Amino acid sequence: MLKSYKPNFSSKKWQHRLASLCAIPLIYFSLLTSAEAQGDLTRKPIALADLRLGSDVSDYAMSLKRYELKTGQAYKLKIISSGLKEYAIEAPEFFTAIYLRKVEAGGMEIKATSLVQLEFEEEGEAEIFFVPIKPGDFKFYSRGLEGKGMVGEFVVR
Repeated sequence: MLKSYKPNFSSKKWQHRLASLCAIPLIYFSLLTSAEAQGDLTRKPIALADLRLGSDVSDYAMSLKRYELKTGQAYKLKIISSGLKEYAIEAPEFFTAIYLRKVEAGGMEIKATSLVQLEFEEEGEAEIFFVPIKPGDFKFYSRGLEGKGMVGEFVVR
């Protein structure tokens, strides 16, 4: 003959088991919602002031020489070449300290994991979408034209 088993839910042992079982979904739910609350850091980028290369005043003009950024914030930066010179924008340390989402240029969207250089052989523009992931002061310049004053800085905090 089989004996029937009837648990005593009023015992301390069962109360601890029940509390543990109830806590598991709560912990899982709180972890899930906190991870989702972070969102996609690459969306809704802040538009930075355009970086214009060359002007009516000087072939070697740069419209801005300092950008202040925050880690974890998405940005988009439009670089516009006047076409007065060939401009090759480089920022080696900065390009390794960002998450690059994409580059838009010439009606194309370019997905890449990193940049080495943005070279403008004539008039045109490119827009980079990125998230700084490392703080620091990072130099950018037009290769070969640094002596003419075509140097700037990204300050990331």
